[in-house]
Amino acid sequence: MKEKEKEKLREIVDESRLAGLIDHGTELKGELNFKGSFRIEGYFQGKIFSDAMLIIGEKGKVEADIKVGQLIINGEIHGNIQARERIEVHNRGRVFGTLITPRLVVEEGAYLEASCQTTEVAAGSPEAPGVKQST
Repeated sequence: MKEKEKEKLREIVDESRLAGLIDHGTELKGELNFKGSFRIEGYFQGKIFSDAMLIIGEKGKVEADIKVGQLIINGEIHGNIQARERIEVHNRGRVFGTLITPRLVVEEGAYLEASCQTTEVAAGSPEAPGVKQST
């Protein structure tokens, strides 16, 4: 395997691992930047920026302006939310604010009090499974 291929593989592995966690019972205010996926089970207030995945756990509560690659919501979130690839609101998720994303998935039972806007898929983003990009 060439050195460049090994380096690229390491980057892919690094991006898929859990980079951090704000656990239940923890409160944090400020600006959060991360690589890899990040999970919030506690309380966060501020701004969140990443090209990776943010997961709001069932006990998580977030009040923030958010710009991420992907977002999975199982808890409560308030704010202006942008995801470059996808937002999923699961059945226990509660969303208050604005959602901007090319793909929005909302499960039955989820609560939305939000303005939703779908956008074009960002350049360089992988298409949905089974969909081929035209070349």
